[in-house]
Amino acid sequence: MIAHLEPPPVIMPPRRSPNLVLHCGAQAVDLKEVRKVSTPRPTETWCPIPHDQLISTVQRTLTSTRLRIGNEAHSLTHDGMRYFGLMEIHAQKPNDDYCWVLGLRNSHDKQFPAGIVAGASCFVCDNLSFSGEIKFARKHTRFIVRDLPQLVERSIGLLMAKWHDQDKRIAAYKEAEITDINAHDLVIRATDVGVCSNRQIPPVLHEWREPRHEAFQGRNVWSLFNAFTESLKEGNLAELPKRTEALHGLLDTYVGLSA
Repeated sequence: MIAHLEPPPVIMPPRRSPNLVLHCGAQAVDLKEVRKVSTPRPTETWCPIPHDQLISTVQRTLTSTRLRIGNEAHSLTHDGMRYFGLMEIHAQKPNDDYCWVLGLRNSHDKQFPAGIVAGASCFVCDNLSFSGEIKFARKHTRFIVRDLPQLVERSIGLLMAKWHDQDKRIAAYKEAEITDINAHDLVIRATDVGVCSNRQIPPVLHEWREPRHEAFQGRNVWSLFNAFTESLKEGNLAELPKRTEALHGLLDTYVGLSA
C-alpha cells in the first residue's frame, strides 16, 4: 500500500507592522506603555481623555461591526503628552492588495484634538495613503467623553460606506495603462495640486521607472500611484490626508472616475 502524504502547510511570511512614520522624537511603544501614561486633571474648559480611551473606543466599535483589527502600531512623544497610532482594518473577505488603516491621535498638552483619519496600506510595501474624506476631530472640551463613542461610530460607518468606492478606484487604476510621457506629465501636474514638492519629483520618477517591488512593474496608474506613496511615506504623516486627497483627484480624473 502506498501511503498518501499530506502536502506540507504553506507558511506565509509574517507581515510587517503598519508603516508608522516617527518624527519629532516620537518613540514606538506597545499598548501597555500607552496605558501607563497619566492623564492631566481637567479644568472648567479643558477635558483631556486618556490615550487608551480613544484606542479602546475604536476597538469596541470595530468589534461590534464585521470588521477585524490586524496589526497595530503605537507611538508617544513629548514625554507621553502626544499619541499617534495605526490599526489595520480587514473586511471579512480580505483583499489581496491592500487593507484599510485607521490613524489615531490624541494630546494632553492642548496641541491638537482627539482624532481619526482613515486610509489604505499596500501589502507589498506597507505604503500609506490617508484619505481626507474619512476623519473626525473632537476638541478636549466639555462632553468629549459623552460624544466620543458616537463620533467614532460615525467614522467607522463612513469607512464601511467608502470601502466599495476604494475597491472600484483601485480596480480602475490597475486597468488604466499609461505611457511614460503621460506618467511624467502627471508627476509634474502633481506638484501643481500639492501632492508633492519639486524636490520629490526625482524620487517619484525613479520609483516609477525602476519600481523596487515586482507587483508594480506594470505600466498602469496603480503602479504610478504606488510610486507616489512609496516616495511620500518618509515625509510628515500629518500631511498625508490632503496629499492623498489631491493625488486621488488627479488620478481619478485621468482614469475617468471623477465623471
